Amino acid sequence: MSHSHSHNHPHAHQSPSNLRTAFLLNLGFTILEIFGGLYTNSLAILSDAVHDFGDSLSLGMAWYFESLAKNDPDHKFSYGYRRFSLLSALLNALILFGGSIYMLSQAVRRILNPEPSQAEGMILFAVIGILVNGAAALKLKNENSINARVVALHLLEDVLGWAAVLVVGIILLFSDSPYLDPILSMLIALYIVYNVLKNLRQTVKIFLQGVPAGLSLEDIQDRVLPVENVESIHHPHVWSLDGERHVLTMHVVVPEDTTLDQARCVKNDIKEALSPLDISHLTIEIEYGESDCTMAG
Repeated sequence: MSHSHSHNHPHAHQSPSNLRTAFLLNLGFTILEIFGGLYTNSLAILSDAVHDFGDSLSLGMAWYFESLAKNDPDHKFSYGYRRFSLLSALLNALILFGGSIYMLSQAVRRILNPEPSQAEGMILFAVIGILVNGAAALKLKNENSINARVVALHLLEDVLGWAAVLVVGIILLFSDSPYLDPILSMLIALYIVYNVLKNLRQTVKIFLQGVPAGLSLEDIQDRVLPVENVESIHHPHVWSLDGERHVLTMHVVVPEDTTLDQARCVKNDIKEALSPLDISHLTIEIEYGESDCTMAG
């Protein structure tokens, strides 16, 4: 019986410094919002400050977990700390979902009880908000982890939100339309909820060790079975550590008279056959005949 372990890491490391920059930009702007909301007596800006403070907490948490995910495997976490990044994505999605529901409730309240807004103050903070959150979003444009994508949704929500505030502010300079602001807020919140639920479903699937997108057990079997001296495979399991780094384990049955050198060739040929697939950690257990499986029965 033989085991083969292959460790391939084709992905570039995500940069926690990008999350740090996004966190500092968001936190700094949140503080500015609080003072600006008090100065302009704008409930809308103060409400957004509360929402942005929640975003800042999420960004800070993402920064921490993404940094932790860089740690090498140890005796506590033999696969490393990559799944901590996934934990951050899950928590961020839940926070973003809660923030969007809060936005919806505030929008409904504003529709039922319209309130006047200060157009000039809205326009000023909308421009600043678009610039700050746009700069933070640019820092994450090359990030590919689920964690970073969920964080990017925070920033997208803010950019779209401030764009809506800018449009409403300009309209309010020329007309009194108290219902426009809450209607736009509801549309933005619904859009964010839709995207959060989509990402949340993917995150939960990874937590439950579902087969990663782009991979299939059928394709793996079709690539392995033609390898010389491979009679069959069983117990194939493929899952993802964090949405980027995938793990595959399987039992490969070879003829009982296969030599050790031939078994090594089988393992190398299997690695070559699977090399086009996005697999970072490959474990192959060689079995000599169908009755050799320790997991049989």
